[in-house]
Amino acid sequence: MAGEELEFLSLIGLMLSVILRTRKRIRDLDDEAQLVIKESRKRCEALRRASRRRYRRRRAAMVRRMLQETAIRRIWKHSRPSGEVFWSNALKNFGDEETFNYLLSLVRPVLTRKTTNWRRPYEPSLRLAVVIWWYATPSEYRTISCLFGVGMSTVCVFLREVTSALKDRLLECFISLPKLDQLQVTMDGFAARGYPMCGGAIDEQIYILCVPLLFGAVIFTDVYVGWPGRTHDARVLSNSTIFIKAEQQDGYLFPQVPVHLIGDAAYPLKKWLMKGFTQHHRLTPEQSTFNYRLSSARMVVENAFGRLKGRWKCLAKRCDVDIHIMPDIVIACCILHNVCEINKDNYLAEWNTDATELPEPNAEAVYAPPVGGRQSCQYFNCI
Repeated sequence: MAGEELEFLSLIGLMLSVILRTRKRIRDLDDEAQLVIKESRKRCEALRRASRRRYRRRRAAMVRRMLQETAIRRIWKHSRPSGEVFWSNALKNFGDEETFNYLLSLVRPVLTRKTTNWRRPYEPSLRLAVVIWWYATPSEYRTISCLFGVGMSTVCVFLREVTSALKDRLLECFISLPKLDQLQVTMDGFAARGYPMCGGAIDEQIYILCVPLLFGAVIFTDVYVGWPGRTHDARVLSNSTIFIKAEQQDGYLFPQVPVHLIGDAAYPLKKWLMKGFTQHHRLTPEQSTFNYRLSSARMVVENAFGRLKGRWKCLAKRCDVDIHIMPDIVIACCILHNVCEINKDNYLAEWNTDATELPEPNAEAVYAPPVGGRQSCQYFNCI
């Protein structure tokens, strides 16, 4: 019995020793595997850092090479040499560049963009000229893009930026009701037409108040736009700022001065707004004379609208622009009209042609060098 127990104990001891050796071997293999994994991770991390260093070196070399190049990158900008030729010819052959330079000096701070190492911005003069060309001609984005050597989307961006700049910076400077000496000049201008004590005339087209000056210029002194064309004139007037201002001042548009405006029969009769007699078949001679003189005085507003649409053909055609910026475009055109009238720029008779009758510019003609000095820049005479 004792021999069997000893044999059993020796067997158990042998099994325990085998188990211990196996566990030790497993621990050794696990340590070796951990070492292999750790070394592998170190190698991968080293390779990753080396790859990052190579990428940084390649990127730095590419940036240095790009900064050293003097030419504009062809990858980002499509070359349009014909447009550059046209623009250079236009700059050299303005009919009257004083007004353009004066207008450019007013909006240059807003249109100037910062020059960076990536790309040179367009000049403020080019931005302004592109938009004025769009205002003054029936040309579409594609035509203007070819003429000036810019993209169609760029023309659209220029239109929004320049329109906003004209409205924000020049509206209060060039469109405001006459005061003091200017009001007296206005009254003298209407008195010369046979209608005294008048401070302006209003008309139904987009509701614009216009004032004639003694030297023959007709400028806009109040602009109210944004209503649909089929809206009645009286409703548009009743919602305008000038109507609210006059009603708040006890019916006087110009405080302490008995001056009134004149309009047609569509407007209401107010202390500050006069219109002619109706029922023409029952008028007395005195009433007929009054209507005649009032209508003669109101001709200035018709002339103003004619000159406005003659200069800026975008108002005489369908504009394929966002309806939300169309009121700003109308205001910008009125501002430019006043600038032209104040600077006594010439108004050509052929500008009275309807916009739908004007031909598209001939690309071959405008790309070629000018013949006779001013052939390629005739549209710029409107500024």
